[in-house]
Amino acid sequence: MDKVGITTTVPAEVIFAAGYVPIDLNNVFIASENPRHLIEEAEMAGYPRNICAWIKGIYSTVLRDPDLRTVIAVTQGDCSNTHALMETLQLAGIRVIPFAFPFDRDYDLLKLQIEKLMDAFGVDWPVVHSAKNHLDEIRRTIHEIDRLSWQENRVRGWHNHLWQVTCSDFEGDPKRYRERVRAFAAEARHAPVRTEAIRIGYIGVPPIMDDIYDYLEERGARVVFNETQRQFSMPFDTDDLVEQYRLYSYPYGIFYRLEDIEREVRRREIRGIIHYAQSFCFRQIEDLIIRRKLKVPILTVEGDRPGQLDARTRIRIDAFLEMLG
Repeated sequence: MDKVGITTTVPAEVIFAAGYVPIDLNNVFIASENPRHLIEEAEMAGYPRNICAWIKGIYSTVLRDPDLRTVIAVTQGDCSNTHALMETLQLAGIRVIPFAFPFDRDYDLLKLQIEKLMDAFGVDWPVVHSAKNHLDEIRRTIHEIDRLSWQENRVRGWHNHLWQVTCSDFEGDPKRYRERVRAFAAEARHAPVRTEAIRIGYIGVPPIMDDIYDYLEERGARVVFNETQRQFSMPFDTDDLVEQYRLYSYPYGIFYRLEDIEREVRRREIRGIIHYAQSFCFRQIEDLIIRRKLKVPILTVEGDRPGQLDARTRIRIDAFLEMLG
C-alpha cells in the first residue's frame, strides 16, 4: 500500500478508502531519532533560519523516505509557509495535492475540496462513508480516553495528547491502532485516580518540546484539555463527513476556535491556560485575541526547536503554577 504524506489533519477517510496509507509528517518528524538533524538538513538545503521548525522537519522527512512520493498539503487553514514547502517538494519530484479549508467554514466550498480530493484518489462517496464508519469507531474510544482524563482523572496529560494527536493518521494502520487504543482505554478505566490539584488547559499547536506534560505534573498540575489534539479526534458527532470537517475547529478562525475553548474551560473546570506558540508562526499574533477573550489566567509559551524546556520557560511555568495555587 502506497504512502501519502499529510502536512496536517485532512479527510483521512478518502485516503484509506483509496487503499493508501496516510502518514502525518509532523508525527514522523518529531518522533524521529534526531529531529534537530532533520531541521539542519533543510537549512543546509537553503531553508532560512527564521522559518518554522515544523516546516523544515517535514521537508527533510519527505526527502528521506524513498517510498513517499505523494504529499497532501493544506494550503488554507494551517501554516502560511506551506505554499513554499509545496514548491520545494515539487522541485524534488514529489507529487503535491493541495487541499484547502475555507476560512468562513462554507459547507459547499468544503464539500468541493473533499470531492476534488476524492477525484484525485479515484474514490466515491459510498466507500468514503464506509471508511468513516470504521474510523469513527476508533475515535469514540479516543473520546472515552479524553473523558477519563478530565472527568475521572485517570489519564496523564501526555497520554491524552498522544492518543489524540495520532488520530491524524491512525499511525497508518487503523486495525492495529484500534487494538492498541482499546487496550489502553481498558487499563485506564481501572487506573488510580490522579491527584494533581491544578487543572490546566493546553491550547495552540502540539508542543515541539517533549517534556512539558511531565514538568507540569511534577509540580502538581495536569493538562486536562488539549485543544488542537482533541480536534484531530473529531469530537463532534455527525454522520455527515463534510459537516465533520466543518465542525473541526483547528483550520478555521480564532473566534470559532475560542467558542470550543471557552466551552471546554467551563466544562472541565480549568484553572489556567498554557497557550503554546511556535516560533516564527503567524499564529503568535492570535495570542493578543486569546488574552482579551478568555477569562482565565494565560501563560504563553514559545518553542523553536525540538528538545526540552529551557530554564527560562521552566521558571515562568513555576511562577504561573504558584500564582494559580
